Amino acid sequence: MPGQPFTWTVRVYYEDTDTGGVVYYANYLKFFERARTEWLRAAGFGQQALAAEQGLQFVVARIECDYLRPARLDDVIELDVRVIKAGRVSVVFEQTARRGADVLATALVRAGCVDTRTLAPKAMPAPMLAAMKTMMAFDENSQ
Repeated sequence: MPGQPFTWTVRVYYEDTDTGGVVYYANYLKFFERARTEWLRAAGFGQQALAAEQGLQFVVARIECDYLRPARLDDVIELDVRVIKAGRVSVVFEQTARRGADVLATALVRAGCVDTRTLAPKAMPAPMLAAMKTMMAFDENSQ
């Protein structure tokens, strides 16, 4: 649905936790990456095909993450992905990790589209950019 986040669910495994039994902070970045990858796949843009057929890949240029509550072994976490800004060569995602109604972590992620050989910025295909824009939240102030 336009304006709605894409949600991907993961379960916390032993390997995701630290010695205190809490999800290690860096693993939220992995969870967020998987959710973005699965959104791209669901939208019809598998990363292997993008690289092989169009010579494109995404690189994270910036990430800002806030850790609010701990997740623990066997928790089921829902990861939301929403686009808040999309341009020809970059996109900014807003991501949330939730356990039920509890928000565990939030992140703003800026990713750039680059040429696989040169790693120079390269424009996203028009259908991909259109798909990104359908995920953008409705802004009441934009009218």
